[in-house]
Amino acid sequence: MSRIAKLDPEAWDEGLRALVGSPSGHPLELGPFGITAHVPEIAKGLAQFGGALRANRTLPERLVELVRLRIAFHNQCRSCMAIRYESAVDGGLEEGAVCSLERPQEAADLSPAEKAAIDYGERMATNHLSIDDAVYDGLRLHLSEAQIVELGLWVGFCVGIGRLLATWDITEDLPAAFQDKAKGPVGPWAAEPVVVARRLAD
Repeated sequence: MSRIAKLDPEAWDEGLRALVGSPSGHPLELGPFGITAHVPEIAKGLAQFGGALRANRTLPERLVELVRLRIAFHNQCRSCMAIRYESAVDGGLEEGAVCSLERPQEAADLSPAEKAAIDYGERMATNHLSIDDAVYDGLRLHLSEAQIVELGLWVGFCVGIGRLLATWDITEDLPAAFQDKAKGPVGPWAAEPVVVARRLAD
């Protein structure tokens, strides 16, 4: 069970439920909202920020999902690792690429832009002070200044929120491979993922 009690969607603030979407959404995706629903005004602000990061980005969906999943691996956020967003799957994400995240810099099926973005996200998750001028110069080979800012905000969101979710231990709705902590760290390639649509109402 989660370390923080989840509120049933029927008990959520009406405005939060309208913002997030129908309570018929997959329980794995709605779990974090069930916890943040304890503070509905803050939850709405967080949902709007996350929604703005998704709705207004210019980076490819596949790239941002690969970055999110590699960060989730370092955070050991099991609920984050178990999800694939439908928009990313529609944008060309396949499980072979997810498996490549085990050793992304050696992967033949990841583009140079994806490898640069994954490296940036990985550094933010493990040693942010290793990000120097050379790392930003490397990103500029593939991304515009605006896209680098976009990537940075997405990475910051994924690192911070992912670490928080990992401590909340929202594992009850996960595939079995993500529930057994006795086996130690797992990767997003550990089990068949749950594909979910973005729930935030437009």
